[in-house]
Amino acid sequence: MTERQALKTVLVVDDHDLIRLGICRLLAEVPGITVVDQASSGEDAVSLVRKLRPDIVFMDIRMPGIGGLEATQRILAQNSDTKVIVVSAFNDEVYPATLLKAGAAGYITKNTDSDEIKVAVKTVLSGNVYISPQLAQMLVINGLSNHTKSPLSELSQRELQIAELITRGKRANDVAETLSVSPKTINTYKYRIYEKLGVTNDVELTLAAVKYGLVDPSEVI
Repeated sequence: MTERQALKTVLVVDDHDLIRLGICRLLAEVPGITVVDQASSGEDAVSLVRKLRPDIVFMDIRMPGIGGLEATQRILAQNSDTKVIVVSAFNDEVYPATLLKAGAAGYITKNTDSDEIKVAVKTVLSGNVYISPQLAQMLVINGLSNHTKSPLSELSQRELQIAELITRGKRANDVAETLSVSPKTINTYKYRIYEKLGVTNDVELTLAAVKYGLVDPSEVI
């Protein structure tokens, strides 16, 4: 086997050019891997994984279209050998727990450095799960303490995904089209979300999402 054949392939997914290029730059310092392509949406990521079958996908969460959660689920459904490492600005417990339940092999934050990326890559390629140390500590502490869980933790994966899409200003018909389901199904989910979070409309949902870390306040207009 040649050195080139032995390299592990990586796809980088993020809708922000600078962040995507920054991750690629950090990955260039990791021996034994090569970035084969980049994507700026969940849909493009799913398509490229089907075509390229990379060993690792570095996946953002909040992106146009289906977003990182749905993209992760679709990627793992079509190619279970691919390892998904989530790279996110969100370090609240809800997203990591949800993505890991969805099958992600790792979760790191966007302020990580090349050393941590090396460790993350080595860990997931060996078949283990990698979580940024500070985040892992928070999850353990919250699990062992009387910490009051975020109401978002009561949402299913699908409910969390739909809530995230709604907070981007998408109407039920748009969400239905994105997820390839009926508007009636989305409305059923939406009112179930309202009930679990104790809100009555999309504005209150967005405020709750900001409060509990589902949405960065800077993204809310």
